Amino acid sequence: MTPSFVEGPNGRIAYERINGAGPGVVWFGGFRSDMTGSKASRLADWAGREGRAYLRFDYSGHGASDGEFVKGCISEWRDDALAALDALTQGPQIYVGSSMGAWIAALCARARPGGLHAFVGIAPAPDFTEELMLPTMPKGMRRRIDEDGQAALPSAYDEPPTIITRKLIEDGRNNLVLRDGVPFDGPVRLLQGMADPDVPWRHAPRFAEAFASTDVEVTLIKDGDHRLSRDEDLDRLEQLLRGL
Repeated sequence: MTPSFVEGPNGRIAYERINGAGPGVVWFGGFRSDMTGSKASRLADWAGREGRAYLRFDYSGHGASDGEFVKGCISEWRDDALAALDALTQGPQIYVGSSMGAWIAALCARARPGGLHAFVGIAPAPDFTEELMLPTMPKGMRRRIDEDGQAALPSAYDEPPTIITRKLIEDGRNNLVLRDGVPFDGPVRLLQGMADPDVPWRHAPRFAEAFASTDVEVTLIKDGDHRLSRDEDLDRLEQLLRGL
């Protein structure tokens, strides 16, 4: 895939856009991921077959976009997403957020309440810095973040460790959605694996409660992991989108 670029608040944002019918589908990737992953690519294939408008993009410091990952934070990645939405979409969209992407998508839903047709979360990790990362972080690492401004966290998905910064933690605390809610009253669909080692499955029902909507469904996949990228998981995602 050869990406296109649009200017964003933190440098150029890499993206791919497929023209088609609305409501369009917008992919929000996860922490340290990019738009070439299996779920985002599968949705691009699906959108092409269905004649559906589709947008996927990389936050700053991710994938082919400008910037350094270690310098980023939730607010900046939200602003990247809003810039992409404003420049590259028309009319209400279906937001599909994977892991951290569901948090970013929820923040965009709060910022652009009229731009959302439906919300889909895959292994959603809203507020993960405060709710999932800090409580399990070794005390020594928390001390290094406080004293040095950053520390290295081993990653199960990438060879180099992930650098966690004090900026990321403090900024995350200013963008909590489980506490402050999401004022969206349309369809919300959450897919969550019960064998997810990164996001406990009980996190998804908490996220469901954060939405103002009563049209909220949580699907638990007992043997599903965090990625939910198996053929049966991707088939389930396609079927869900057709229903929306």
